[in-house]
Amino acid sequence: MPPIYRKSKLLRRSRVIWGSFNLWRPRLVFWTGALAIGVISVGFAKLADLAQRTFTGVTHSGEWTWLLPLVLTPLGFVLSAYLATTLFPNSQGSGIPQAIAARHLHHDEDRTKLLSLRLAFGKIVLTILGLLSGASIGREGPTVQVGASFMLAVARFGGMAQAKGLILAGSAAGIAAAFNTPLAGIVFAIEEMSRTYESRANGLVLTAVILSGLAALGLSGSYNYFGTADAAPTMFRDWIVMLICGVGGGALGATFSGLALYAGIRIRRWAQPQPLKRMLILAGLCGLVVAAVGVLSGGQTFGTGYEQARGAVEGHAPPLLFFVEKLLASFLSMISGIPGGIFAPSLAVGAGFGSTVGTLVGGSIALAAILGMAGYFAGVVQAPMTAFVIILEMTGDHQAVIPIMAVSMIGYVTSRLLSREPLYHGLSRVFIAAAIRARRAMEKEGGEEHPAH
Repeated sequence: MPPIYRKSKLLRRSRVIWGSFNLWRPRLVFWTGALAIGVISVGFAKLADLAQRTFTGVTHSGEWTWLLPLVLTPLGFVLSAYLATTLFPNSQGSGIPQAIAARHLHHDEDRTKLLSLRLAFGKIVLTILGLLSGASIGREGPTVQVGASFMLAVARFGGMAQAKGLILAGSAAGIAAAFNTPLAGIVFAIEEMSRTYESRANGLVLTAVILSGLAALGLSGSYNYFGTADAAPTMFRDWIVMLICGVGGGALGATFSGLALYAGIRIRRWAQPQPLKRMLILAGLCGLVVAAVGVLSGGQTFGTGYEQARGAVEGHAPPLLFFVEKLLASFLSMISGIPGGIFAPSLAVGAGFGSTVGTLVGGSIALAAILGMAGYFAGVVQAPMTAFVIILEMTGDHQAVIPIMAVSMIGYVTSRLLSREPLYHGLSRVFIAAAIRARRAMEKEGGEEHPAH
């Protein structure tokens, strides 16, 4: 065989191999990113649990240590708000509004200000700091911003151009891995993140959820977030509980989200002359009140509220007014400007509300707690399908499928009648508006620097 022929044949073969690698490289990078989100979510969960246990241990280690939150919590809030403002801007709050806003932006630089590896790192660190300070926050919402940030970064490295679909996939993977609820991750992506069905993105979402879920499953094993419940309506009083949890939970959720949106507008206007100084003052005051509520409640309102919610699902009702105290602590933690989510605290508020209704009516505490979670959560986020699926997957209560579904829908309808704008989408408008203003200012400066001839 002539040398020239052999050389051309080897060249063609190398081109085929290289072309095949270029074809598979984006997929391999995407799959690696999805697996990494699962690993990061598990690590984040373990660190968050450790932070909460550390705070509880420190504040219950001696005769007078229960007063420590009055010092530790305000200081922690101020430090977290300062770091979020100076080192990790746009890390404040849940993180879900940032992911929603990023999907509406058209420039990659604007998205990077809301979703980046730097922000993901800051989000994890500051959420853990908040839990270490006793804030009434959760890690699930932040996991959405972390997942979306990580997916967008690795996909950029892999040469994938579907930014909106990748943000959707990273967000869904984050929820799925955080709660161990793969179906809820998919429903959340469709119903809450996009508000529309995008057939081109469904493959990305499904693949990301499967891979992140497999990674989380391999590290944490198979489990239900709140254990396995077996509650079903057996008496007429249980159906009364269902109606009250739907209407009452939806109204309570609408009140929370409506006040949060209104307070956000007022706080931004109030902080304008000296934003850093005034936001730190606000964080300190919110932290002080959160600490006071926590001390008065015997430490029940500090942290995510997971233990109280799980206890209610297992039939052990928390104090009758626990849901009011937890709602107040969660609201103040949210408006303080520190990073942290509202998923877990909302489930705790809902479980507390439901168990109170069940106690007063005389129905099943476990069923009432589950229905309370469904009604309140659907009222807060105005996403009934997500509420139904996530609570069903977290409790494994398949005997109450219809009641949970009905309460989720009643809570959603009640909330929509009282508050027209969904919470996360209302909050996302702030980030979208800020990005548009920054883009216009930059374009205006560019126009002035380079006037047309």
